[in-house]
Amino acid sequence: MERINVLAKHLSVSDKNRIVQEDTGSSREPPRFPNKPDDVVVVSALRTPIGKSRRGFFKDTHGDDLLSAAFTGVLKSVDIKPDEIGDICIGNVNDGKSSVTARFAQFYSGIPYTVPASSVNRQCGSGLQAFMNIAGGIKNKAYPLGLAGGVEMMTKDKIGKGFEELNSKVMDYEDAKNCLIPMGITSENVAERYGVTRERQDKFSMASHQKAAKATKEGHFKAEIIPVTVQVTDKNGDEKTITVTQDEGIRPNTTMEVLSKLKPAFKQGGSTTAGNSSQTSDGAAAVLVASRAEAERRGLPILGTLRAFAVTGVPPDVMGIGPAAAIPEALKMAGLTIDDIDIYEINEAFASQAVYCVDKLGIPHEKVNPKGGAIAFGHPLGATGARMIATLVHEQKRRGKRSLGVVSMCMGTGMGAAAIFEYQP
Repeated sequence: MERINVLAKHLSVSDKNRIVQEDTGSSREPPRFPNKPDDVVVVSALRTPIGKSRRGFFKDTHGDDLLSAAFTGVLKSVDIKPDEIGDICIGNVNDGKSSVTARFAQFYSGIPYTVPASSVNRQCGSGLQAFMNIAGGIKNKAYPLGLAGGVEMMTKDKIGKGFEELNSKVMDYEDAKNCLIPMGITSENVAERYGVTRERQDKFSMASHQKAAKATKEGHFKAEIIPVTVQVTDKNGDEKTITVTQDEGIRPNTTMEVLSKLKPAFKQGGSTTAGNSSQTSDGAAAVLVASRAEAERRGLPILGTLRAFAVTGVPPDVMGIGPAAAIPEALKMAGLTIDDIDIYEINEAFASQAVYCVDKLGIPHEKVNPKGGAIAFGHPLGATGARMIATLVHEQKRRGKRSLGVVSMCMGTGMGAAAIFEYQP
């Protein structure tokens, strides 16, 4: 221990704790964070079920309707008057009129025009960024209560469109050019560069489906999913009304044999398939955010307290490694170590990148996506960050003890984001 004592005065608290663990092998209680009136807290977080794009149960639904269902759900869950919300921000990636979509959804939800709304696009981290935008307003005392969320209707996306009028100079800048690499090819780059085999990707995919199926069967998603009633037109042109209560993409009977027979989806001889990639999806989520002082004044439940957030840049051609860069930054800010976190919600854009990030950081696999992830139930791009917050905080509450959780994802063009939430029963 003498070496520790000599170094201690030069190290941060988190560095000291890491050295103690290395030298003694002992575990430690994660640091206790002081609760402050200006803490940013989650008081409600709900999501719609996630549907398959183009052929699923939301294929005939408008995004503003789906987002409205999420907004209405969180407001009713804590009996907040709509005009008491200070601001709204939603995440979205491919809807060119997303700010209007947000405005429509608020009006459908009974939120008056006096409440402002905006949208944000940080690729797959848009829902989390929307949350952080509202959190920033609360921290800066612009308002004590705000609404964040996200929506994506990938049924209506025009894949591959939108780059017709690129500046010609893009091709002269390697990183700029690499921003145009299809996401599936970035997955192949990660697999090849970091040695993530097809077998490991398929095993990760199978585990995601198994965990999601088990969590669904045991009712662990009920606390976070809002039933949504929609009209669907079948192949014969007949319209019927259905109420959707569960995610559509989970395949409980997926096996390694089935997954191994799938052909590479993006590159001949590659290892990324439709089976070990996230599903294109339709879905929405919403998070009601407040200061601790406001939540306590109103007697609102506190599902989680934001303890740190980090966003980082990584090479665009291997954008999937984003969580491996962002998570350590968030942990450093909070004075935590990898082992201090109880649950890691890491978005499964592709199994290749998720496997790499888990391996790189040395995260115990049992702590990763305990209820499955985007490979199983889908990845509605702009909604995913908010969806992950809902999934995390409800799982922390279900476990019923103090815990720390991480929400993290990679993002197109080469970025990673991570947020840390604490639950205190």
